[in-house]
Amino acid sequence: MPPLAPVHRPATARRERAVLIALLIAMAGVIALITLLGWYLWRESVVAEERRLGTLAERLGRQAEAALVDARSLLEILNTSTLPRCSPEHIAALQSAAIARPYIRAIGYWRAAERRCGAGFVQGAALTPPSASRIYDNGVVAWWPGPDTAVGDVELFLMRLGDHDIAIDPRLLLDAGAVADQQAGLWVEGLLMVSVPAAADLPAPETLAPGLTIEGGSDRILARFSLDTVFPMDVVAVQPSRQFVQRYLPSLATASLLGLALVVLWILVVLRVSRRRLSLSAELRSAIDSGAIDVVYQPIVDLQSGRCVGAEALARWQRAGGETISPEVFIPLAESGRMITDLTLILLERVASDLGALLRERPNFTVNINLSPQDLEDARLPQSLDRVLTGAGLPASALKLEITERALVDSDTSRQLLAELRRRGHQLAVDDFGTGYSSLSYLESFELDTLKLDKAFVDAIETHAVTSSVIVHIIEMAHSLQLNMVAEGIESEHQARWLAANGVQLGQGYLYSRPLPARAFRRYLKGH
Repeated sequence: MPPLAPVHRPATARRERAVLIALLIAMAGVIALITLLGWYLWRESVVAEERRLGTLAERLGRQAEAALVDARSLLEILNTSTLPRCSPEHIAALQSAAIARPYIRAIGYWRAAERRCGAGFVQGAALTPPSASRIYDNGVVAWWPGPDTAVGDVELFLMRLGDHDIAIDPRLLLDAGAVADQQAGLWVEGLLMVSVPAAADLPAPETLAPGLTIEGGSDRILARFSLDTVFPMDVVAVQPSRQFVQRYLPSLATASLLGLALVVLWILVVLRVSRRRLSLSAELRSAIDSGAIDVVYQPIVDLQSGRCVGAEALARWQRAGGETISPEVFIPLAESGRMITDLTLILLERVASDLGALLRERPNFTVNINLSPQDLEDARLPQSLDRVLTGAGLPASALKLEITERALVDSDTSRQLLAELRRRGHQLAVDDFGTGYSSLSYLESFELDTLKLDKAFVDAIETHAVTSSVIVHIIEMAHSLQLNMVAEGIESEHQARWLAANGVQLGQGYLYSRPLPARAFRRYLKGH
């Protein structure tokens, strides 16, 4: 056998080194290009963000200014009123003015240095702080937020002109939705009134020049906007520079290194899939896909007759090992994982299966299902609901959709979808109303059927807490809007009697029943 040909390992090694060097040179060239493009994009992004931040600060300042100017104009109108002071007609006028403005918590009437009566969420003379913080030449008297102006855990800003005052919730002077992922704060007379988020790290406005500032030490861009109408005010908005990277660098990397990006993306996908299979989120996704979500039903009872007239459908999840996961855990998990709409549809399909025959037999019986803000951003939701209901032979009126008060004003998409759902015959209910301290005047622009009183207000009936006076006014205003009411979390006969006596039609809670599986719920109905 002839000898084997020699293997030229040195030549092979040289070729490998050459290829490696070529790859390194190519990589260096690409990195240089990415660096150059990155620098250019960074500069352009800084300019764009500066414009955006300056516009935000001005917008927030103008909104706060408009609220305070409106408050002063309202005080001037109230002072010229000829209604007898503290008469029922006078109190009604104050109440109407208060509920028409979401930032106003109360309006009061003063005689000399004493607050004699008031309306809104704070009644009577409950807000009579000591000496004013500031008296202005234009006649305005101001009390800065502090312990003397606190109602519950909210320190109010009081503004008096003539013989009337207005209590303003400073948290509502800044539009938190407009701030989004930035930080912002409002100062009045150099005093920080409100910041978004509450724990925001904001410099005092006097340390900044008007306009835009780049803070090198902390790598932030800041904008200050000042104005002086009713009060000297400043708005400071802050944008962390790291958010520029999150916004612009991924697109540059994808455009410059498409091949490498695909490899990296593939690795990330593999890693993410591996982690996902081990995560609670993956288990929830699997449970939703396989329909392994349980549904329980909490009866909704007519407070006058005691008859069960509906139910709220609630999702429950038990892991494969038998561990029950609280809705307070898996509902936010479904929202963050963009699974909540699938969960909603699973819930609806289960309702149609569990209670379809019952709903066909009792046309006035309704089942409530909660919709999340994500549900209200999905334009396919009305068609999905129709598909399930039509398949079960059920009318749209059999399903009452519960939404949060925040969802009413979150976006135009939500508003349009709610209008479409209402047009198709679905009943709409506002869930947990009052927890956000928003104004019922918002509800007038929507076709709603039901307002659900949060459990916190029902609990206050037992304790006579400050919010127990709020529930009376919510009930009165709901009646004025011709909304049915459901009180949540009823646990005692005293609460039920008080609610019924004050005009609340329906209720749910452990006094009547815990949430029940479908079979147990059907048994419950036979006796109720």
